[in-house]
Amino acid sequence: MRNKRLFGIGAVVASLAMIGTACGAPAADEGDGGNSDQPTSLNLGWNQPFFSYNGDTSDGNATANNNIKYLMNKQFWYVDAEGNIQQDTSFGTYEQTSEDPLTVEYAVNEDMTWSDGVPVDAADLLLWWAAGSGQRNSVSTDDVRRDEATGAADPRENQVFFDTSSPGLELVTDLPELSEDGQGLTLVYDEPFADWQYDMSVSVPAHIVAMRALDIDDPAEAKQALIDAIVNNDEEALAPISQFWNDGFDYTSMPDDEGLALSNGAYVMTEFVENQYMTLEANEDYAGEQGASIDQLTVRWNEDPLAQVQALENGEIDMMSPQVTTDVAQAAEEVPNVAIETGVEGTYEHIDLVLNNGGPFDPESYGGDEETALAVRQAFLAAMPRNEIVERLIQPINAEAEVRNSFLRTQGTPGYDEIVAQNGTSEYAETDPQRAQQLLEEAGVDTPIDVRVMYAADNVRRANTFQLMQPALREAGFNLIDGQNPDWGSKLGDGTYDAVFFGWQSTTPAVSSDQAIFGTGGINNLNGYSNEEVDELFDQLVLTTEESEQVELQVQIEQQLVEDAIGLTIYQFPSANISNETRVTGLEPATLAPTMFYGFWNWEVPEG
Repeated sequence: MRNKRLFGIGAVVASLAMIGTACGAPAADEGDGGNSDQPTSLNLGWNQPFFSYNGDTSDGNATANNNIKYLMNKQFWYVDAEGNIQQDTSFGTYEQTSEDPLTVEYAVNEDMTWSDGVPVDAADLLLWWAAGSGQRNSVSTDDVRRDEATGAADPRENQVFFDTSSPGLELVTDLPELSEDGQGLTLVYDEPFADWQYDMSVSVPAHIVAMRALDIDDPAEAKQALIDAIVNNDEEALAPISQFWNDGFDYTSMPDDEGLALSNGAYVMTEFVENQYMTLEANEDYAGEQGASIDQLTVRWNEDPLAQVQALENGEIDMMSPQVTTDVAQAAEEVPNVAIETGVEGTYEHIDLVLNNGGPFDPESYGGDEETALAVRQAFLAAMPRNEIVERLIQPINAEAEVRNSFLRTQGTPGYDEIVAQNGTSEYAETDPQRAQQLLEEAGVDTPIDVRVMYAADNVRRANTFQLMQPALREAGFNLIDGQNPDWGSKLGDGTYDAVFFGWQSTTPAVSSDQAIFGTGGINNLNGYSNEEVDELFDQLVLTTEESEQVELQVQIEQQLVEDAIGLTIYQFPSANISNETRVTGLEPATLAPTMFYGFWNWEVPEG
């Protein structure tokens, strides 16, 4: 089974237990605050350390990486605090020039450069098309060799495989046309695509990929070699290019190779101590809008949110946005000069049941009997105490919190109520151990049934969730085995657990992203689910631009997901952006990723 992380919709919410405080990290600035003659600095608290500069690989696409990349890298668009897409014309422009066929022209502004002075241009865009479209891969996702321990793609030496996917770029099968000035390209889609506005990304510097992969010293020569390799489908050159793209930017401390930490945005990485902190300084050569308002940012990592609150009180950090619990909120309220902004995040907690690991939810455990395995899954979900989890753990933080009942739409967004009214989740509106017992008895399955449940170790809210689940599931006939694991994120999809609960985080309102989770063989399909009808409906959805038609298709998809009993949604994450208001103002945390880091260009250190 494969180890995969979220692509498109967002990353798996990171909660890996990391030891180490901010010892040795730069201290918070104690100068004159807003005095323009003095450099300003802020210290930010977060939970999981950065581990890959390439946030577009199946392994690197995690919140821990992409929050940092948000500070360092610009592209054609961004999502604002309200969840609306905005073009960043200071980086470049893009325009739909035809509806039939769908044609989009991109152009990077000539003053955009990487922090080593090399221009951002068509080579960077073409590299992302080659990676995201899969058109240059010589081996498929299903057939590529993978590392048995990690699940990471490990193609053979002569194979081309970019370990990522983009549902939109997969519809661009023809080679993009490069502009004459070398600053842009044109994409022509085989079919209409609902979310084309989100397709183009500047992921990693093309010249660094080519220089390191092809052993070329000159950046311009390297970029031309990369373009030639993609245009000519030169597998001999593309094999090392794809391999370096996949893992050449993975690191957990400051790399010796400065090319692996380049920026084309507001900040440049200058120091990175493993599991402790990273320092970023304002990019003096950045020519775009939304530049650095603070001279130096230091991100300090600590998994324990109460320890972060203590660090805030001690002046070691100036702001934080933890996975908030009642204890954390109460502790934060006692901190002098604290400002707490509460709301909801674009992250939802859910539980997945694994269908292909030989466990209690896999038909193979019952001689291939699909109906028996389905009954066991239905029984498990019928006994899930979702209401109690929300009442006990979430409502004390957000009194208006309710159980989330849609896989594809966020509470409060258009279409949510319509989907929930029809998708069948009403069958699981109340915890019903008796119904669960009846299902198991009718299926002829002996109890108790052992279920290995994985969740993040040292995560208070998830430990409490497991404690609430255990007695309810025991009454239904299930013996939950506590599988808390500090390395849960890297173990997703490896078959060593039967059920898992964690969060999916949305980064955009795109409707096409969910196919990666629920589609057969999707890059984030972590439980082995496969349904031809669902696949066909998603194929229609990604080509549908009318919102009412999108909702109709999503209703049908969700009806099938609920009928197949592959898991359940539980709640929308409550959020709490906690800061010292004497140290930082101008905060505007967003519902969608990058949450706390959004609007960094408006942050200010007050005078005094």
